[in-house]
Amino acid sequence: MPPAVTDSLDIWAVDSQIAADGSISVDFLLPTGIYINLDVPRDATISQIKQLLWKQAHSYPLFHLLMEIDSYMFSCVNQTAVHEELEDETRRLCDVRPFLPVLKLVTRNCDPGEKLDSKIGVLIGKGLHEFDALQDPEVNDFRAKMRRISEEKIQSLVGLSWMDWLKHTYPPEQEPVIPESFQDKLYSGNLVVAVHFDNCQDVFSFQVSPNMNPIKLNELAIRKRLTIHGKEDEEVDPADYVLQVSGRLEYVFGDHPLIQFQYIRNCVMSRTLPQLTLVECCTIKKMCEQEMIAIEAAINRKSSNLPLPLPPKKTRATTSVWDISNPFKIILLKGNKLNTEENAKVHVRAGLFHGTELLCKTTVSTEISGRSDHVWNEVLEFEINVCDLPRMARLCFAVYAVMDKMKTKKSTKAMNPSKYQTIRKAGKVKVISYCLLACNINCSIYVSDELEEMLNPMGTVQTNPYTENATALHIRFQEYSKQPINYPPFDKILEKAAEIARNSDNAAMAGRGGKKFYVVLKDIMERDPLSQLCENEMDLIWTLRYDCRENFPQSLPKLLLSLKWNKLEDVAQVREKTMMLIAIHMRPTCVLTCHFFLEQLQALLQIWPKLLPREALELLDFNYPDQYVREYAVGCLKQMSDEELSQYLLQLVQVLKYEPFLDCALSRFLLERALGNRRIGQMLFWHLRSEVHIPAVSVQFGLILEAYCRGSVAHMKVLAKQVEALNKMKTLNSLIKLNAMKQSKAKGKDAMHTCLKQNAYREALSDLQSPLNPSVILSELHVEKCRYMDSKMKPLWIVYNNKMFGGDLVGIIFKNGDDLRQDMLTLQILRLMDILWKEAGLDLRILPYGCLATGDHSGLIEAVSSSETIADIQLNSSNVAAAAAFNKDALLNWLKEYNLGEDLDRAIEEFTLSCAGYCVATYVLGIGDRHSDNIMVRKNGQLFHIDFGHILGNFKSKFGIKRERVPFILTYDFIHVIQQGKTGNTEKFGRFRQYCEEAYLILRKHGNLFITLFALMLTAGLPELTSVKDIQYLKDSLALGKSEEEALKQFKQKFDEALRESWTTKVNWMAHTVRKDYRS
Repeated sequence: MPPAVTDSLDIWAVDSQIAADGSISVDFLLPTGIYINLDVPRDATISQIKQLLWKQAHSYPLFHLLMEIDSYMFSCVNQTAVHEELEDETRRLCDVRPFLPVLKLVTRNCDPGEKLDSKIGVLIGKGLHEFDALQDPEVNDFRAKMRRISEEKIQSLVGLSWMDWLKHTYPPEQEPVIPESFQDKLYSGNLVVAVHFDNCQDVFSFQVSPNMNPIKLNELAIRKRLTIHGKEDEEVDPADYVLQVSGRLEYVFGDHPLIQFQYIRNCVMSRTLPQLTLVECCTIKKMCEQEMIAIEAAINRKSSNLPLPLPPKKTRATTSVWDISNPFKIILLKGNKLNTEENAKVHVRAGLFHGTELLCKTTVSTEISGRSDHVWNEVLEFEINVCDLPRMARLCFAVYAVMDKMKTKKSTKAMNPSKYQTIRKAGKVKVISYCLLACNINCSIYVSDELEEMLNPMGTVQTNPYTENATALHIRFQEYSKQPINYPPFDKILEKAAEIARNSDNAAMAGRGGKKFYVVLKDIMERDPLSQLCENEMDLIWTLRYDCRENFPQSLPKLLLSLKWNKLEDVAQVREKTMMLIAIHMRPTCVLTCHFFLEQLQALLQIWPKLLPREALELLDFNYPDQYVREYAVGCLKQMSDEELSQYLLQLVQVLKYEPFLDCALSRFLLERALGNRRIGQMLFWHLRSEVHIPAVSVQFGLILEAYCRGSVAHMKVLAKQVEALNKMKTLNSLIKLNAMKQSKAKGKDAMHTCLKQNAYREALSDLQSPLNPSVILSELHVEKCRYMDSKMKPLWIVYNNKMFGGDLVGIIFKNGDDLRQDMLTLQILRLMDILWKEAGLDLRILPYGCLATGDHSGLIEAVSSSETIADIQLNSSNVAAAAAFNKDALLNWLKEYNLGEDLDRAIEEFTLSCAGYCVATYVLGIGDRHSDNIMVRKNGQLFHIDFGHILGNFKSKFGIKRERVPFILTYDFIHVIQQGKTGNTEKFGRFRQYCEEAYLILRKHGNLFITLFALMLTAGLPELTSVKDIQYLKDSLALGKSEEEALKQFKQKFDEALRESWTTKVNWMAHTVRKDYRS
């Protein structure tokens, strides 16, 4: 192993800090109080180390007091600072990775619940003792509720039949939408399928109907095998067998047509032979029984970390918040550790928000000077009464300073936003970040250059964990009553809402606008989510809410935005004007308050029809903080299939950050669905674990992870194997980065292979389910094919042998140091585009490869087999790097090399379809940095894009000049392939153009969905998606404010522009190719 050092305190990071013979010095503590220091092999198992220790202990005092060796096991302090008992003695010391090389010998009488807690802490990357240490009643209550859900689920698994267990553990992957073009890929209208038999060499091929179900195929295969072996009279039940995708943990079963299974469909579309294996049910039963043992053991455990139940609430007199008509006030006491300059004048600005809506004017404190501590003792009064505060209102603060010598002549005490901006542009105002320690209301923390953005209601409501050196702001709330003040309970609100709902017929009749206003409403409802509604339009929507319910149920988000969440001044006048417009006469109303509209809202939600899940997603945005609205949205999501849920899981995890309380409908929904489908469970696990290091969500995400582990104990072993493999990859990557400057690429590759051949690495990286896709088994390392890439972070390219007969090698790319979440989002949207096109009968052969963030700036990417970059194809076909980019024949010749005769025609068709799909997708999403190493082609002709570091129109520039001048990449060598190498083949090019236009118009119809999905990701902290302004690019590219004819005209202009300016792309590619050739 080459010498390397990454962290002198982390002895497990690399292998250089151990002795030449591979040993490491470990301190052992015996139950007798004896201390022994012993050099042990780093990759020895715990069992082997215990034998070595026992042999050495013979020569030490008090050995005779020890019991038998099997009565003891080791414990250590692990990487999460938790005592871990090493019950599994087949593990190696280097895999255990104790915090320090100290092992304590303890008797085997510990609580099994403690062992489970320790394992969960290691798996989720956060010790469960941290939750206990919080001593937070909300945390304890949430843990107890989540545990009940987990325990109920794990109890329901006991006694499952092997088939029901299989449905839960390995649910079949299906694509219910079948493209019309699949008929062209069949053989005389039939599928050809190869069926292997488990534990024997028999393989049979069948030509069957695509609509045949798996059990019929079982019967055909069994009957043929019996006939071949002369056992025609033997009776075999086909239901005692199940079809497995050869070499994968994927099964084909259930009462569904074969063509609906994702694997079968992909084989048909790529014209490859589906390889299935017929497995006896006894094999499945054995797998099931092994998991049941772990489940039953978990049920019998009692955890030491069981949260204490909250004491029963005492019945006592309370005051309803709706009965307090006093203005809302707070007392601003002081600020600590502001660290300003002596001549700086410090202000505190406070605002009340419901979602992003400012409930009243912001209030500003007087100015105070000083360096560190500032005392105000000042009352801040808001222009809103307590009774008008919505339940989910947020109180937000910003602390900023103005330099005294740069103050304007006007007083800064009444500073308005325009003055602040002017000063800010001059660079004389300093914004101070802070944490809020003395307030238990929801408060957000943010630093911004713009005054109106400083309060940032979307910011986190979690306490700054770094309290020792953090700036602190202390406030106190005004006392309004000697009794506790509560919001009315939900049942009281529902009671009032039901009363309103009973009278809704009369209200509905009163609030109808007739045909005259149908067109007006339709126009408003068809606008995208970014469009702002004017006051009159909001009044119209609210007044005609029952029309909306009947004719435009999808308008609920716009209706909710029309609702007034604060006290309304002269609402009667506004309503009267609206009613006069629609010729409806109602008696004048008094000034309405927030709780009136809350009751109205509940009445509406009780009678509003369920939205489609895609439409309900918008209601989980930050603009809709009301608890009951969000519960309604989650109720709509319950209609989702598992396939659809997995498509939107990325956003659903992100909007957990918008939930004001740990216990919410969304948390429960995600946990229940994850516990019901292991594929969903694995995705949820990694989406949560990849961000558990972020302080703002560490507790919330950690608690959901804990609950999932408790309800899916059998899955923990699989996930633990994945975590172990990723740790090994990270260690290897650190070693390669460290030595990259000291040695050549060839020597670095040899060092990498040396590492991978060691037992510790080989075993950790072999025989695991891929985190990218649990159906894929990463079985045996193909060390000679493994390498690392040349880019700055030295990504690892890890290659595995494929168990599938004749299958390509399986590759994964591990990145450490790059944030993959933007790539994840882009690939998710590409996958959604593919689904939408297929639903419309258009299959554009999009290839959204797997990508998964697994930790802080680390993750995995699926390596697409049998593919090359455009740059490599061009470079390999030219003797001069500078000329390679201008060789229009290179790509077509490369395809001809791997495809002959009819295969070439199919490859060109594959290229044409996929090129059309990516032209439209990259234009709509504004994907930049499209050089020739970011576009790849498979040998079957399928084109696809990679590396999505720049999206939403953030194109690269140099010296202020945009390097990318085209809306999307469409070069003449692409057109040369599309036209089959014939310059005058306008028919083929015309069909390609038609594909692009059809694809674009299909995406336009779903523009609101794309905007919603990006809006739900605003809280992720992606560098190019930080505000609603970034999403404006989508609205412009899809021309959502225009008619379909105008939008198509815009796209045609962009298409012509891409064609006309393609020479600039070739120039950029030439420069890129020359740089690449020089570096190599």
